[in-house]
Amino acid sequence: MHWVNCRSADKAVEGKLGFVLALSLGVGGLPVLAHSETFENALTKAYLFNPTLKASQAELRAIDETVSQAKSASRPRVNGGYAAGYQNVRTNTKGVGKEMTDYFPRILTLDLTQPLFRGFRTLNAVKGAKADVEASREDLRATEQSVLLDAATAYADVIRDQAILGLRESNVKVLAEEQRSTDQRAQAGEVTRTDVAQARARASGALTDLASARANLQASRAAYRRLVGEDPRDLQAATPPRLLLPPSMGGAITLAESNHPDVLKTIFNEVAAGHKINEITGELLPEANLSASYEKTFDDSNYSGATSEVTTATLGITVPIYQGGEVSARIRQAKQTRSQRRHQIDEAREKVRAEVISAWGNLQSSRAQRQSDQAQVDSTEIALAGVREEERVGQRTLLDVLNSEQERLDAKVSLARTQRNLVVATLTLVAALGRLSAADLGLSLDLYDPTHHYDAVKDKWFGWQTETLTRDKAE
Repeated sequence: MHWVNCRSADKAVEGKLGFVLALSLGVGGLPVLAHSETFENALTKAYLFNPTLKASQAELRAIDETVSQAKSASRPRVNGGYAAGYQNVRTNTKGVGKEMTDYFPRILTLDLTQPLFRGFRTLNAVKGAKADVEASREDLRATEQSVLLDAATAYADVIRDQAILGLRESNVKVLAEEQRSTDQRAQAGEVTRTDVAQARARASGALTDLASARANLQASRAAYRRLVGEDPRDLQAATPPRLLLPPSMGGAITLAESNHPDVLKTIFNEVAAGHKINEITGELLPEANLSASYEKTFDDSNYSGATSEVTTATLGITVPIYQGGEVSARIRQAKQTRSQRRHQIDEAREKVRAEVISAWGNLQSSRAQRQSDQAQVDSTEIALAGVREEERVGQRTLLDVLNSEQERLDAKVSLARTQRNLVVATLTLVAALGRLSAADLGLSLDLYDPTHHYDAVKDKWFGWQTETLTRDKAE
């Protein structure tokens, strides 16, 4: 990076504009300030600390547990029980008399049930849960894209509003000097009271624009803090990954239709819906279970201390015959749901296609607009210098000078906004392709691995605490 000594207010403003220009053009060679923030660092902080993204990661971890829940249907169920009571029995037998007996029964039970066959319901439930996990991973990827795009937009907004504020501050100084000079010339009789009023009106309007620019920058800084987690400090320009953009719009559409998380999510949802049909259909098939029980009874009637033990093992087969049509209705319902999911795949692809076409057009338009605005800035600079010179020799009025200065200011403000729009348009297109992720951007950090938690819990039989609890506390 090269150091640039910006001595004048105009050069300082041009330096801020250069930040955004380099971000859109993908070039380096910009000022580096102490404790400055780079584009990559801001996106890294957003990835690591944004609460929206962290909530989506926690949601995925919760959905990971559905696979273990589905697998539990094939595992044994073991229950233990203990009961104790008191019973008083009185009998009156003819020829024998009255007799009273106290009972203190205690029963210890242990039951085990092992499913042997459930009509392939467990198999299809597990496959459906895995498809749901894959769909949720795409949901997480979509959230990641949204968070990074919002953070990048906030980054560009701050730079834009800082540049515009610098332009407004410079304009206030210029018009204040213009007003002072006009007052002096009015005292000397060189200009009229009308010229003085025009100069004061422009200076007053510049103060209003300056207050608006400060408010806009404050709002942009607040949005940046919400997304990144800290206030912006001396933001630098960055180089967007131009290699992530295909050379043609047709290639971009093809890539988006096969890679965008919204499309992939609907595909996995359709797969899960197909397994749901098979799972419900399995309820019409026979079911086999192995059951075993152990019961020990302590009969302490009259303190006799007698005990009895019963051990039972049972192989049971249940054949469904008729369920009132309820299962059939749920099968038909599941088939309609799968049909809905298939239509949603087409809908997602059409939506992504439209987003790519729109983003591609916005990018081309922003590039053309930037070139036009830059040419306009150069032209207004030349025009202002000429009008000022002509005003000194009496060929132009003060109003002409003020108008020319306003045209130059408007051109620079428009350029700042267009350069911001170019940055956002570039990254919006990258997001429409499904490539605006921390991995695709090459951010220097430890990426969140969605398979880590999944692998830890998918076959877990016991325990309810995960390592993510400790990690969240540390964060």
